[in-house]
Amino acid sequence: MMNVSIFVPEHAVMQAIADPQYLFSTVNNILSTNGLEPLFNINLVGLNKVINVNGGLFSVNTTYLLKDISKTDLIIIPALFGDMKNAIAANKAALPWIKEQYDNGAEVASLCVGAFLLASTGLLSGKKCSTHWGFQNEFREMFPDVELTEGSIITEENRIYSSGGANSYWNLLLHLVEKYTNRETAILASKYFAIDIDRQSQSAFSMFQGQKNHNDETIKKAQKFIEDNIEEKITIEVLSTLSSMGRRSFERRFKFATNNSVLQYINRMKIELAKRSFETSRKNINEVMYDVGYTDIKAFRSMFKKITGLTPINYRNKYNKMIVSN
Repeated sequence: MMNVSIFVPEHAVMQAIADPQYLFSTVNNILSTNGLEPLFNINLVGLNKVINVNGGLFSVNTTYLLKDISKTDLIIIPALFGDMKNAIAANKAALPWIKEQYDNGAEVASLCVGAFLLASTGLLSGKKCSTHWGFQNEFREMFPDVELTEGSIITEENRIYSSGGANSYWNLLLHLVEKYTNRETAILASKYFAIDIDRQSQSAFSMFQGQKNHNDETIKKAQKFIEDNIEEKITIEVLSTLSSMGRRSFERRFKFATNNSVLQYINRMKIELAKRSFETSRKNINEVMYDVGYTDIKAFRSMFKKITGLTPINYRNKYNKMIVSN
């Protein structure tokens, strides 16, 4: 059998512990129903026998202490709850065990913001990773040596897996089920839990908030100018002149502060405003396009889909039920 160790960290999200346990147990039942041997030996493991989660609202009884697990095949790191730095500090003693198991051949998968704990082991250094879109700026600040893949539901590299935000971890769990069993079993599990098995992007759910957690006041003023004039055609030359810098110096400084090129930032702000308009107004595609400063419908559609993963009309129909599709 395959040994699955679901790590129960301090400051964990209860659902992110219960869901993988439920899924792998259900897959065992599916296999048994089809005349096959159950595959997964599932254990809840932790630093203590009883661990409080969800800010102390619940407690979880672990099956084994980490020190009693000498060998496992898969480690699941659930999402964390509350302040990430405090959560990492509370689970610092578990980091060597996770790394040791990986070095001994185990695969490791983090769910949502469990990526913060996974990155703290050092195993993600120089590798790709996914996490909740709302925590991307904080993640980059804490782990600059990790390549964060924006919008991705699942990231896989060298036996290390990570997932996007919130319920998107179900797609990672189904991905693992398919890898360890087969496509048919994964589909049966997806139907049982009513999960879209092949969803690959969290882009449609993300909200661009603008990276302002930096100390460059000149760049913050440029960002404010972009926001206040989003309906205009904003050029790099105008922004660099307002910032009293040459174009190249301004572009380098803007990229360093925001982790976006100037044009990427402008387009993402425009598309974010367009998304809000599609969600809350009855405006048609052209009206929204002009409101955010685009004049070329093809360019607008292309950029909108690149950023959100959906066409403008599909996004509007998905999130605004008052609208009848044109």
